[in-house]
Amino acid sequence: MPASAASPTARSARLGLRATPDQELVLRRAAEVAHKSLTDFILDSACLAAEQTLLDQRLFLTSGSQYQALMELLERPEQPNAGLADLFSRKAPWDAR
Repeated sequence: MPASAASPTARSARLGLRATPDQELVLRRAAEVAHKSLTDFILDSACLAAEQTLLDQRLFLTSGSQYQALMELLERPEQPNAGLADLFSRKAPWDAR
């Protein structure tokens, strides 16, 4: 669940950070423009960045047999797949924001 979907009373973890006065000013201005509290703005921005970082992971560790099975699947001729066609016709969740 995205941080913005949680109600303020549901928050239980406390995070602390220090910022320069310039960083604080920029964050406060951006929060105002977004019509969000400073906390909501920082949490939403940090969660978006975290999601993108996790989605960008490209290193997968696997056994030799799993790797070989994957390579065999990739070498098969393509076949029509209605579910895949439907998936690619929709906007990615991270692009919908």
